[in-house]
Amino acid sequence: MTKHLITSALPYVNGLPHLGHLVGCLLPSDVYARYLRQKGEQVLLVCGTDDHGTSSEVGAIKEGINVRDYCKKYHDRQAALYEGFNLSFDYFGQTSSEQNKEIVYRIFHDLEKNGLIEERTTNQVYSIDEDRYLPDSYVIGTCPHCGYDKAKGDQCENCTKLLDPTDLINPRSSISGSTNIEIRPTKHLFLQLPKMQKELENWIETKRGIWPDIAYTTAKKWLKEGLKERGITRDLKWGFAVPRNGFENKVFYVWFDAPIGYIGITKQWADMDKDNRNWEDWWLNAPDVRHTEFMGKDNIPFHSITFPATLRGSREAWTEVSFLKGFNYLNFAGGKFSKSAQRGIFLDAALEEFPADYWRYWLMANAPESDDSSFSFELFASVINKDLNDVLGNFINRVLKMTFNNFGEQVPPMGDLTEDETALYETVDELVASYTSYLDGLEFRKAMAALRELFVAGNNYIAKTEPWKAAKTDKARAGTILNTALNLIYLYANLSAPIMPQTAEKMLDVLNKPANFVWPNEKAESFLKTLKAGDKINPSDPLFSKITPERQEELRAKYKETE
Repeated sequence: MTKHLITSALPYVNGLPHLGHLVGCLLPSDVYARYLRQKGEQVLLVCGTDDHGTSSEVGAIKEGINVRDYCKKYHDRQAALYEGFNLSFDYFGQTSSEQNKEIVYRIFHDLEKNGLIEERTTNQVYSIDEDRYLPDSYVIGTCPHCGYDKAKGDQCENCTKLLDPTDLINPRSSISGSTNIEIRPTKHLFLQLPKMQKELENWIETKRGIWPDIAYTTAKKWLKEGLKERGITRDLKWGFAVPRNGFENKVFYVWFDAPIGYIGITKQWADMDKDNRNWEDWWLNAPDVRHTEFMGKDNIPFHSITFPATLRGSREAWTEVSFLKGFNYLNFAGGKFSKSAQRGIFLDAALEEFPADYWRYWLMANAPESDDSSFSFELFASVINKDLNDVLGNFINRVLKMTFNNFGEQVPPMGDLTEDETALYETVDELVASYTSYLDGLEFRKAMAALRELFVAGNNYIAKTEPWKAAKTDKARAGTILNTALNLIYLYANLSAPIMPQTAEKMLDVLNKPANFVWPNEKAESFLKTLKAGDKINPSDPLFSKITPERQEELRAKYKETE
């Protein structure tokens, strides 16, 4: 039986994530994990904060606290937010753990032994005022490729080009803003990616037609341009010390140890219950494991090229990515969400405004899969009002009201079926098959369209059969219709569970069923007879509320959407 290892890009520990981070990797990984678990698959979903790097040092300096305490503070805050969004991580760890350090050293020594590590002297930005080297994002300036004037020294946030701090135009310190800097020589270690060019080309070619275009073409672009040596050490204090003479004041580069963090976090999870868990079952000599990664397009090169090269170069049988699901960007009001600029809607604010399931549904329905997508409160309200309130919520409210008025708080008897039920079963079978197929293929927007069509099918069914009329002339027929409609609610609860887990639980509560979700593998005619005549049903408040035009205007002003 295949075991499913699921990871998403690890969020930087500094600050709090926004909706772009959520839809770009974290939420889709949770939806997929929930779906597979519901089908009875063995799943391990791990994530954690990316603790090392300059952002953590700068953040700690600004807050006047120890950097390790800073990382723990924001790790805990992020973990609470993800719990608020019902992300079902089996473990949410940290890349600064001792477990990750152990595995980073193991892989580094293997790479060194295999001749893939080279020491060389390079030129690096040095701050005279601060009396220190300024690696990567300690340096900001103008991107030489796109002209963005706040580009960081490792990667331009605007055009996603990878950079070296010495590439920047008009560089300055990101800590003090000082331009009193110069270029000085310093020693560093480099991963010899060119030595693995052919091997990686052959491996990536096996992903043609399997990976999404954004993942495959990004990797091919890097390979076509020719791989370059990649520095794996930095002049920093915070990080894993480099175990090599002459490198006592240096640490490993965050982009070396962070992806290895997936393994380290799995070991953290396993160490919590060593009698029953073994991290190597998932990561070493594990041909039965399918590893699915989720991430935004800026992270794709590191996970399609450098991380696979790191694992392959060790010459141990590490689990490689089987499917890399890449996403484009979610934009906000015509511009980019930005943590550094505090632009957009951050997760703590999002939960204060609306229930988590509103956000989960909208984000998955508008996931930026084939291209960038945009968030606006008008678009958000339109989807919530139409799909959730007017279609799903309205169906549930009408069915419950008619049932309570005519049969009390119980499922009415199922009588003879007509062609209306036969047609419904055929429609449901087709849509459930499509929905399942799209989730299997990680085509989330198509899956969401199929789910919405299933909600519409229920409304069409009661609109055609008119149980409110049948209740006056043929109560047995009305009972059959409402029995079928209540079973549709049961179906909707199970199909909605990966997307809207809290709402799905509420639907099952209405039907007096425990939150034990199953996937409808059998035909609709069988599945839609789960609830039996006489089963108790419970009164319920409406599951959704409309977002009024006045509320939309208030939110636009509050989050500066119109600026």
